[in-house]
Amino acid sequence: MSSFDATLRMYGDAGPPLNVVVQITDAHLHLRTGQSEVADWPLSEIRVTALEDGFHVRAEGEDVVLEVADDARFAVELGLRNAHPALRKRMAKYLREHSEGQQGA
Repeated sequence: MSSFDATLRMYGDAGPPLNVVVQITDAHLHLRTGQSEVADWPLSEIRVTALEDGFHVRAEGEDVVLEVADDARFAVELGLRNAHPALRKRMAKYLREHSEGQQGA
């Protein structure tokens, strides 16, 4: 299971974002704040799009935006193929560094 610090906001909402911990398992995307579960979505039932303002997650008829601290690792672990140019560069760097670390092991 991978964990990421992030903020969560509803798309179009001007209010302050909610600090969350995002966890990716084999089949689910979990969002938690403190001890409370905010969301538990099957990966097969959500759509994630990496835009410049964050990761737009469409689930259960809602559109939320996650701003993830380690966005490159998050995108790679989700298996995203498309992203804006700056994120694609960070993803490529992450993959190079991760690949080099595995070769030396």
